[in-house]
Amino acid sequence: MREAETVLGVLRERGRRGLPLERLYRQLFNPQLYLLAYGRLYSNTGAMTPGPDSETVDGMSVDKIERIITALRHERYRFKPVRRAYIPKKNGKMRPLGLPSWSDKLVGEVIRLLLEAYYEPQFSDLSHGYRPNRGCHTALSEIVHHWTGTTWFIESDIADCFGSLDHEIMLSVLAERIHDGRFLRLLRNMLQAGYLEDWVWNATLSGAPQGGVASPILSNIYLHRLDSFVEKVLIPEYTRGESRAPNPEYREVEKQLARLRRRGDRPAVRALVKHRRTLPSKDPTDPGFRRLRYVRYCDDHLLGFTGPKAEAEEIKTRLAEFLREELKLELSHEKTLITHARTGAARFLSYEITVQHADHKVASKGRSVNGIVGLRVPRDVIKAKCAPFLKLGKPERRTPMVNEDDHTIVRTYGAQYRGLVEYYLLAGDVYRLNRLEWVMKTSMLKTLGCKHNSTVTKMADRYKTTIATPYGPRRCFEVHVEREGRKPLVARFGGIPLRRKKHAILIDRAPRPVTVRRKELLTRLLRRRCELCKQTGIVEAHHVRKLADLIQPGHPQPVWNQLMAKGRRKTLVVCADCHTAIHHGQPTATSTQ
Repeated sequence: MREAETVLGVLRERGRRGLPLERLYRQLFNPQLYLLAYGRLYSNTGAMTPGPDSETVDGMSVDKIERIITALRHERYRFKPVRRAYIPKKNGKMRPLGLPSWSDKLVGEVIRLLLEAYYEPQFSDLSHGYRPNRGCHTALSEIVHHWTGTTWFIESDIADCFGSLDHEIMLSVLAERIHDGRFLRLLRNMLQAGYLEDWVWNATLSGAPQGGVASPILSNIYLHRLDSFVEKVLIPEYTRGESRAPNPEYREVEKQLARLRRRGDRPAVRALVKHRRTLPSKDPTDPGFRRLRYVRYCDDHLLGFTGPKAEAEEIKTRLAEFLREELKLELSHEKTLITHARTGAARFLSYEITVQHADHKVASKGRSVNGIVGLRVPRDVIKAKCAPFLKLGKPERRTPMVNEDDHTIVRTYGAQYRGLVEYYLLAGDVYRLNRLEWVMKTSMLKTLGCKHNSTVTKMADRYKTTIATPYGPRRCFEVHVEREGRKPLVARFGGIPLRRKKHAILIDRAPRPVTVRRKELLTRLLRRRCELCKQTGIVEAHHVRKLADLIQPGHPQPVWNQLMAKGRRKTLVVCADCHTAIHHGQPTATSTQ
């Protein structure tokens, strides 16, 4: 792995210095990069999802990597058409999803590693999607901390972004920095491999398949032109003035206050101070002051503008023209809106974003809320998340989970609740999720009561406990599973204080220590020793989708099954003969001894 990290480090340095890349294609001959890619992909759920040729991660070996490198070395490697599936969207429509073969995923991950290492230092700080150490919370924190005083929100969403990326523009953008014809031809082959729908081949004339490993980095490279246009053209053009001019009416009131204080007229001073709080200290219509701010997450981008609505409309028009003429993309008419920041709320990353105004909230230095950006939990999100746990408006048990054990029931409910709450902890009204907590808690206790033929009260008494939090003790529900010689398994629901965390992102952005230590699976694979028959030679990795697949009550367990279950591993390094015997249900060499 040390050699692979060195290669990626050199690419990062060249990207940081803005130097072009030459002979990048030969980096695809480095087997260490494929081992690094394999270590990143094999644990994903999709690794066991078959592509068009039914190939999965099962059977992965060093020899397969060598065959891929040989094909690439002679430019004989061809990407297979992806198998197309459809997943539902929020608006009821279906989103196409491409399922590539395992070999294409592996090569795509190597391409992604190379492109990300080179382009990441060049990307804009205002882009947050599909980037290391960045995400939804970094984008939202950028808005909260730097968009104070925004007047208009310009919500923009690119219609069918992944499916509309123009291949010629994509390759021309890459060719500006990558001076390697072989690498660009490989990318063209990947983009134009096509897809299979009902086993009929269809051409991909544009776009990058959703589900492709390299699609996110390619979309960021493509949309980097949009980031540059906004940062270098629109923002300098629509940003001027150091600060707003003073409000004449506010200054006149201050002069009157000074005269009244000299006279000692305290009742009049108190009345005038109260009136002053209703006036802005700066001129909100100052023609010499403008501010334009921008943030992007994947194909969703939001602009905040301080100025008149006519100029906000002009910005929206220029943005649409640039996307249409330069990138051949169209804005979605349904999702592209101009919203008044104080009286309305923009939707971005499933949050409601508004600008607060409250003259009565006063701190030591004056009004403490006016102009500050606030994040809110949308009410329709709470309603939608409660719906699966309700029946006729009341919490109801989930019948499909009744046959699960108590630990699994509490763990499943707890994970769903915790994931939603942790995402919305940046919102000022995160306390509104107490409705969801009550609904899910009651549904969980009813499910447990149905399983044990008991009542909600008895189930609550059995599993309730109190834990310590930064805001004091909190009630929650826990299930413990004792294990001999090891720590007990603990499943928990609740116990999360519904209090806003202004800096929740600091935990997510904590830098991880750089390590070049090889993953344990790779060490076992490179040892070239079958873990069943103990012979050395050519070996492959046998994979299962989940550990639960290894447990089949009422049936005798084969040796390989027992070995994987005992080590709690979803992988087993075996020779070709043992691997064939496993898939055909035949006794392995170890079984016959």
